[in-house]
Amino acid sequence: MSGWQVCGCGGGLFVGEQPSSTVFRKGSRSAPEGYFRWEAAGLAWLADAPGGAAVVEVLEVAEQHLDLVKLSFANPDPAMAEAFGAALARTHDAGAPAFGSPPAGWEGDGFLGPATQLLPLGLTPEESWGSFFAEQRILPMLAAAVDLGLFHRSDRVVFERVARRLQDGEFDDGSAPARIHGDLWSGNIAWTPGGAVLIDPAAHGGHRETDLAMLALFGCPHWDFVVGGYLGQHRLDGQWPERVALHQLHPLLVHAVLFGSDYPRRALDLARRYR
Repeated sequence: MSGWQVCGCGGGLFVGEQPSSTVFRKGSRSAPEGYFRWEAAGLAWLADAPGGAAVVEVLEVAEQHLDLVKLSFANPDPAMAEAFGAALARTHDAGAPAFGSPPAGWEGDGFLGPATQLLPLGLTPEESWGSFFAEQRILPMLAAAVDLGLFHRSDRVVFERVARRLQDGEFDDGSAPARIHGDLWSGNIAWTPGGAVLIDPAAHGGHRETDLAMLALFGCPHWDFVVGGYLGQHRLDGQWPERVALHQLHPLLVHAVLFGSDYPRRALDLARRYR
């Protein structure tokens, strides 16, 4: 469509009239109040990480649209993927005040999902990652899925057992809160001639492994090189691969609530590993 662009990235489907050839406008008349300010705050917070991953530049924030620098695209190669992995580790290293803390300049909960079907993203600061992940990620999405009839009572018990183990700190590894993208599937990485650029965040204080697990869940170009670059910048403990599926529980539950399909089964299968 001449003069229009559609972006179907993790932040949702947005259609906006483009002000110029150098500006990409994300617009939505149905987005809740503050939605674009929330995204802009997340982008600015991620961009403020010293030496971190590149972030798309915000030009203007309004109530019904967000203007960004329009990016050009390129096919990623292993060197670009490795550099992105190292830069992502530096973004995470910039830290956050607590697990669940919002990005600087934002107060209250955030949003996650398509613009036409946004879900609340709890952002109450907590000291324990396990407690945060159970109470603000797993249990709210489980409740929404149960309300939709996606799980039987016996299924719910499996998730609740995982939540109790999280609340008891069984999966806490002592990592400090990281500055995470929060919705880092491969569609929210724009590969440009200059390298990877982050877009469409749900930024908050979380566990660094959450971003890595999200990338692994839906696939990422040259994944092994991304991980290699990351580990070259920031070493993870030897058990981190065993926790990947645990971090994937939340995005799978979100997809179950939004899209149904086989996501409820996939979420339940992963939950059974950690009950």
